[in-house]
Amino acid sequence: MGKTGYIRVNSKTQSLDGQIKKLKDVSKMFIDNMCVQSTEHLQRPQHIQRPQLNAMLDFICEGDIVVVTELDQLSRKKKELIKIMNVIQSKGATLEVLNLPTFSGRENDNLRGLITNLIIELYKYQDYQDENEKKQIKERQTKGISIAKKQGKFKGGKPKYEFDSPKLQQAFKLYLEGETENHIEKVTGINRRTFRRYREKYNVYRQKQNS
Repeated sequence: MGKTGYIRVNSKTQSLDGQIKKLKDVSKMFIDNMCVQSTEHLQRPQHIQRPQLNAMLDFICEGDIVVVTELDQLSRKKKELIKIMNVIQSKGATLEVLNLPTFSGRENDNLRGLITNLIIELYKYQDYQDENEKKQIKERQTKGISIAKKQGKFKGGKPKYEFDSPKLQQAFKLYLEGETENHIEKVTGINRRTFRRYREKYNVYRQKQNS
C-alpha cells in the first residue's frame, strides 16, 4: 500500500510548491501543468489534455491511497469527477482529500472507501438535480420563445463573441494570468457578467493561490 499524489496547476497565480509541501507524505506524485496549455495557446475545453491524471489512474493498484489537496483537483465537472472516483475505486484504491475533515486521520481502508462512496452518491444526486433544472429551464425557454414568436416579439441572433474572438481570447488570457474582472473589462470592453457567462460556457477557471 502506498500514497500517490496528484496535482493540477491551473494558472500562474497558483502555487505548485505550496501543493507539493502539502503532499509531502506521498511516495509518488503526478503533476499536470494546465497553465502551459491555457496561456500559451488557449484551447477548447475538449482539447485540453491531462496526461498525468491518466498516468496516475494507470499506476495505482489495490490498497493504494490517492491524495489530493482539494477534490476539484481531479475535476470541476461533476460527471467527470464521478467517473474518476469510480476508476479509483475499481482499482481497489481509496481517496484522501486534505481539505475535507471527513478524511482526516482515517487509516481504515473500508471507512475511507465508504466515505468515497458517499461523496460519489452525493455528486450523482447533485448532477441529477442540475440536469433536471437545465431541462426545466430549457422547456420554459422553448415555451417562452414559442409564445414570443406568435406575438412577433422574438428575434434570434448569434452570440456576441465566438470562442476564437480576439477580444475573448485576450480576456481569457488576462484572467488566467490573475487580472481582476474590473481590469479585464477596462482592457477588453467585455462586461463582467458577460465574461463570467463565457468562462462558464468554455470551462475557463483559475484557483486562488495556495499558501
